[in-house]
Amino acid sequence: MQQIKNISPKELVPGITGYYAHANSMTFGYVELRAGSSIPTHQHVHEQITYILEGELDMVIGGEACLLTAGMYHVITSNTPHSAIAKTACKVIDAFSPARDDYK
Repeated sequence: MQQIKNISPKELVPGITGYYAHANSMTFGYVELRAGSSIPTHQHVHEQITYILEGELDMVIGGEACLLTAGMYHVITSNTPHSAIAKTACKVIDAFSPARDDYK
């Protein structure tokens, strides 16, 4: 057993830091976003579930605007374009399948 924040952090973009645990076929991430930080539109083969622990995350998923707040989640299917802007400081859980080799 480990503490998620004992994993070496990965800075995705300035203001967004993730801590990622990997299994054979999935990746689990704890992500901290500074208010105002953003992830540009991108897509990947991985299915993704984003769950908001704290804060407000303004996302565009497949062209649809989605404001996610604490307790909400969204399933992002494979190859769906998506982006995010942290309206406030956020703490988020991201789960990916298959595993994100690029996050190892």
